[in-house]
Amino acid sequence: MSEPNGNGTEVKAEDENEVLEKGRYLKKYFPIRRGVLKRTVGYVKAVDGISFDVYKGETLGLVGESGCGKSTAGRTILQLYEPTEGEVYLDGESLTDLRKSELRRTRRRMQMIFQDPYASLNPRMTVGNIISEPLAIQGIGNSASRKERVGELLDVVGLNRYFVNRYPHEFSGGQRQRIGVARALSTNPSIIFSDEPKSALDVSIQAQFVKMLDDLNAELGLTYLFIAHDLSMVQYISDRVAVMYLGRIVEMGERDEVYDQPLHPYTQALLSAIPVADPDSESARNRIILEGDVPSPANPPSGCHFHPRCGYATDICKQDDPQPRNLGSERRIHLVACHHADQFV
Repeated sequence: MSEPNGNGTEVKAEDENEVLEKGRYLKKYFPIRRGVLKRTVGYVKAVDGISFDVYKGETLGLVGESGCGKSTAGRTILQLYEPTEGEVYLDGESLTDLRKSELRRTRRRMQMIFQDPYASLNPRMTVGNIISEPLAIQGIGNSASRKERVGELLDVVGLNRYFVNRYPHEFSGGQRQRIGVARALSTNPSIIFSDEPKSALDVSIQAQFVKMLDDLNAELGLTYLFIAHDLSMVQYISDRVAVMYLGRIVEMGERDEVYDQPLHPYTQALLSAIPVADPDSESARNRIILEGDVPSPANPPSGCHFHPRCGYATDICKQDDPQPRNLGSERRIHLVACHHADQFV
């Protein structure tokens, strides 16, 4: 595998995997405008220079607190938001350099499962039209083949083919989200962005939904970027994990390494908050309680963005921005952006 480090070079493993999508120093700033003339007085730094690789056939989990920039990162990677700076590549092709017509054709290879199954489906369209719309936009097949494809997709996501003429309001939240999955699969995409797809679902069906995604991954060989704040669910479905804080990726590595030996204080705090079913284990473990609130992305702290809430912060943390470095092995890369991460190895 290979991963970008802080100085722009690549950290490579001996068993190089095929990179499907990658981003380099990706930024997305939203202007803050005030006054009658709406002058720009600052920027919300939602995504602040992230770099990543997504390998074919894997699930990369992107986790962090609400407001850390996860969803904005996903939409920027997908080019639903135009990046402020940086590059995104799909199979070596720069998406940020494509014209709108070229990007539209490329989008058949990148699809998204949205967070809200109620707002992401057009209430005036039938299920059949919702699922077949991407095929029509991309000019794939004719009316008969699209109809057959819709039926196949309903089978894949566990819905009855006879639902094809029903409207979204006739379905439960879990069924609507399955319709969203069918729509995302319609164009046979190379990568699927899943933006907290279970957060609006009842707890009783969340596990069923994530199990379905996992089964589809095994059956169809899909590649996922799974965005979530539920760390236990990310542990179940992901091959690798990237942890975001205030617009930056602070730790990234293989799932088991990140969960078994977190090297960034923020990751340690997140993992300590996962509930444990055993009361004895729960009472014995060390909970890490972060002080204060997440700083505003419009005015992030200097140096390491996490230093105001970190119990290990020193003067260097307040002054110098830590660059990601590999504290794993050549074969199992474990990147962490922390000046004091060596003490946790």
